[in-house]
This record gives sequence, C-alpha cells and structure tokens, in this order.
Amino acid sequence: MYQYKLMFKLENNFLPKETDKFIVSFFKAAVQNYSPVFFEKLYDKSKSIIKSFTYACYLPGAKFHDKAIELSRNEFLLFFSGADQVELLHFFNAFQGMKRKKHPLNGNSMELVSIRMQQLNEIKDNEIIIKIQSPLIVRKHNSEDNSDIYYTCEMDGFAEALKENVEIFLKKMDMYMDTSSFSIQAVKGKKVVVPVFGRNTDASLGIYKLTGTCQLLNILFLAGLGVRRSEGHGKFEIIG
Repeated sequence: MYQYKLMFKLENNFLPKETDKFIVSFFKAAVQNYSPVFFEKLYDKSKSIIKSFTYACYLPGAKFHDKAIELSRNEFLLFFSGADQVELLHFFNAFQGMKRKKHPLNGNSMELVSIRMQQLNEIKDNEIIIKIQSPLIVRKHNSEDNSDIYYTCEMDGFAEALKENVEIFLKKMDMYMDTSSFSIQAVKGKKVVVPVFGRNTDASLGIYKLTGTCQLLNILFLAGLGVRRSEGHGKFEIIG
C-alpha cells in the first residue's frame, strides 16, 4: 500500500480559495495529456463515474482571506492515494508527464517539481483512531425529490449516513465485503463549511474512531471516506 507525495512550486504565495477547482483541473490536464482513453474512463460527462481515489493538500502557513489563501512560501504539497492499483499506476505516469510544466491559476501558476511514492502501513486492527486530512462530506440523497442532506459529526444520523455512503461506493466499484461492523465515532470532531465547486457545504474535521473489518478499513484508507472524495475530501491518516 502506498500514496504519492507531490510537491508544487508557485509563482507567488497566493492560491484561489476554491482549491478543488484548480486541483481537479490539474488532474484532468494530466490524464488528458497521458491518455484520452483513460480520461474518458474517469471524466466522461455523459456518465456518473464514481472514483476510487482521494487527495489532501498541505498548505504551509495558510491564511484564509475572502477570495484567496495566503501561504508562508511559494509551494504546497499534495498527498494522493487510491484503491485501484492499476489506476494508481496510470496516475503516476500522468503526473510524471506534467513535471516542470506550468499549470495556470488565477493570477498564478503551479508547477509539479517532484513526485514520490510513500509506503503506507496495512491496517491490521478492526478499530483505529484517525485524523481527517481533507474535510469529510457525508450526504444522504432523496431520490423522490432529488434533494440532499449533508450530515456533520454534530448531527444525529451522521454515522448511519456515512455507512450508507460507504456501501454505495463499494457497490458501484463492484467491491463486495462485509460492512455490518462499520461505524464511526467522533473523538474530537467539529463542523466546518467548505466551498465545493462554488457551493458552501457542511463537512467535518477532527479525530474519530473508525471500526470495521481490516479489509474494509484498508480500502477506505486508500479511497477516502464519504462523498466528493476525488475532489479533495475524506482523506485521513491513522494516529492510533
């Protein structure tokens, strides 16, 4: 098990506040440049395609302003992981093709300068303590009126809605495994509001206890928790 650590250099130390937009734009450019066939598999607009990867950014000294994020230096890190090992290899090749190429941002540009593979320890316990690295979004969809309810760790039904998100993900990925013991419990969680492609959305950060089979926990460790994972949500690290 492993993840990628990508380092980006910037022309200046300001990033657009909606990081999901420019990171996904970079992913799409990398994949399109690498393989149009792989691009269609992931980003065909005529289909609803669930992704098996997630990422989180480390923004050094970040100060959040109304329309921008100010960093303490002209660089940031991105940690990328996925549950599909073949797909992960394709992404490595796609990222390699973007090295030293400037990707435009609003009033700035980002340049991938290095990509490293980091080993991840396999989960061997049925109960772990995790820290959310990128905001966890939990959603319950009502197909009758096409409405969505977003659950945070402070709300009743949060754990049940997350379990439903996990089960939907596994079903769409044709991964059949036991979810009966899956649960999440806040240890020190908090509600946050994050922009998701221009829309403010309720989410959660903090520390949680996660329970489930080792097989399931390892899949979620790589793919992330909740929804909108491929847009930089639900990635976590194990702290106990």
